[in-house]
Amino acid sequence: MKITGLLKKEGVRLGVGATTQLEAIDVLVDLQVGIGTIADRDRYRDAVLAREAEFSTAVGEGVAIPHAKTDAVKKPGLVAITVPGGVDWKAPDGKPSDLIFLIAAPETEANVHLEVLAKLSTLLMHEEFPAALRAAKTVDEFLAVIDEAEAAYDAEQEAKAAAKAAPAQAAAADSGMPQILAITACPTGIAHTYMAAENLEKVANEMGYTIKVETQGSVGTKNALTADEIAACKGIIIAADKGIELARFDGKPLYSTNVSAGINDAERLINIIMNGEAPICHAKGGSSAPVAADATEGIGSQIYKHLMNGVSHMLPFVVGGGILMAISFLVDQSGMGTSAYGSSTPLAAFFNLVGNQAFNFMLPILAGYISMSIADRPGLAPGFVGGWIAKQGFTLGYLATAMDAEAQGALISGGFIAALFAGFAAGYITLAIERACDHLPESLEGIKPVLLYPLISIFLIGLVMLGLNPIFAAINSWLTNVLNGMGTGNLVLLGAIVGGMMSVDMGGPFNKAAYVFGTAMLAEGTTTGQIIMASVMVGGMVPPIAIALSTTFFKNRWTSADRKAGVVNYIMGLSFITEGAIPYAAADPGRVLPSCIIGSALAGAISAAFGCTSPAPHGGAWVIAVIGNPVMYLVALIAGSVVAALILSFLKKPLTPEQTGPAK
Repeated sequence: MKITGLLKKEGVRLGVGATTQLEAIDVLVDLQVGIGTIADRDRYRDAVLAREAEFSTAVGEGVAIPHAKTDAVKKPGLVAITVPGGVDWKAPDGKPSDLIFLIAAPETEANVHLEVLAKLSTLLMHEEFPAALRAAKTVDEFLAVIDEAEAAYDAEQEAKAAAKAAPAQAAAADSGMPQILAITACPTGIAHTYMAAENLEKVANEMGYTIKVETQGSVGTKNALTADEIAACKGIIIAADKGIELARFDGKPLYSTNVSAGINDAERLINIIMNGEAPICHAKGGSSAPVAADATEGIGSQIYKHLMNGVSHMLPFVVGGGILMAISFLVDQSGMGTSAYGSSTPLAAFFNLVGNQAFNFMLPILAGYISMSIADRPGLAPGFVGGWIAKQGFTLGYLATAMDAEAQGALISGGFIAALFAGFAAGYITLAIERACDHLPESLEGIKPVLLYPLISIFLIGLVMLGLNPIFAAINSWLTNVLNGMGTGNLVLLGAIVGGMMSVDMGGPFNKAAYVFGTAMLAEGTTTGQIIMASVMVGGMVPPIAIALSTTFFKNRWTSADRKAGVVNYIMGLSFITEGAIPYAAADPGRVLPSCIIGSALAGAISAAFGCTSPAPHGGAWVIAVIGNPVMYLVALIAGSVVAALILSFLKKPLTPEQTGPAK
């Protein structure tokens, strides 16, 4: 299939006057609808925006390739626009994007079209190709440029294949292996995977080095690296945004970074390998690690990465368990006001038991996956054990009285702080053990991951946590007592702070920090913890609803595309999905973020002032039945959302009728 087999004449529009990323995406999505590839426009558009929220699909030099793979797509499709003025696509080089292709990929096993899209991505890495596309005066000329470039590319690939198959060429190739090996991959595996591969090959050739790049895309692994090549190479570059199996590279210099670095910073990556600056990979035993941070990353960023790995794995336990416990209170009306509330009937007891057991795993999972982020798979077991000891509050003093029930004191959990420490301690302890075991004889390689690593690391983390748990228990008890003893005024301030933090970056570090703090306090089982959780949740509900209100009642501040998308934010806000506001915040952060932060802080403060409580860590308006003081909780949500919407609408300047589009 040729590129123009996917890119039809009706799917190309030149000279589009879009001024924002959202406007450009709407034009592109409408082109996809026009060529008959989309079954559900809104769901496909949401999938494209969700992909952009992960990280920008701009590749620099004015080119962007947004894409989404979803069941809202009926058949593969490719559309393109040129935007003479360019739009801000958060490109790594800071340049506006003026040549934009949108890919529609269906959720099917038939991936023939992906080969075509990979070819297009590769062609776009050649400067003369996008330049010729921009210079095209008509759609026919635009498509002719593609046909000509594709024909030349196909001929070049055929020539390479013929040369590789020729006996003389094969004999010459036997004289040496590639100096550098690389793997490129991105979560979707459609465009960036192949663009990074093409750029690494191009730059390596210009620098006079030989390189072989394995691509792990949606069509599977291509150009796979062989054991002989790995053994002979000087080092390996991993340019990927997803997990890569590293065991085959054990003992080799390996530098791991994101796929964008392969597209935009290939020379630096190649120099790291050729100058011997890449660290040695330690990944025996079939271990597989998440993509490592770039070596230029600071200590703070590395700690945050490890923490978020733990939090992301912990949240399903928190959300699932918390909502099940909330349901237990909802169905147990007969037990209301008694000490057995939530478990006085068999049905309520079932929900409460299952929810509580899920919650019991929260801290061990947090610690386990922090440790695994640091030390790979060997870090999981000691991290989990350390987190469990932290949660249970076991101490050396407890062991001393283990045989005397009367002498035993009550165990006090070290809580969230202890689990955090356990995760990081277990990870770095395991990492040190792995490094120490590197000096053992080769004959012991097989027993390292199954015996030595878990045995020594679990023993050491157990010793550390039993010794330090009294300190963490004291800190945890003090913090709980302080929060429980807070007057109304102090709780209102705390509610405003955590509520406002939910809007600072809408899913980023501040948002996650506030949410993790709320769930940690909720796990303490106190009324204060539930008040904090309620403020966190209402603060996170405000931004999408504020956007929806502004687009509904202040239509002259928004384009037609913004208004259409704004309606969806009512549902997202009520569902406590703060990320619904991200596209608007990304397009206009100077106005959207301050407005939402003020509204969220107000909502959090009102919620705390009236003692609203939430035993559920998620659910938004859908768990209103279990919210304490639900009327004032809704008042807090409405007040915060209305204030944010009014501020935002005041800050935004009215648009011209041509910019807003038809009113609906």
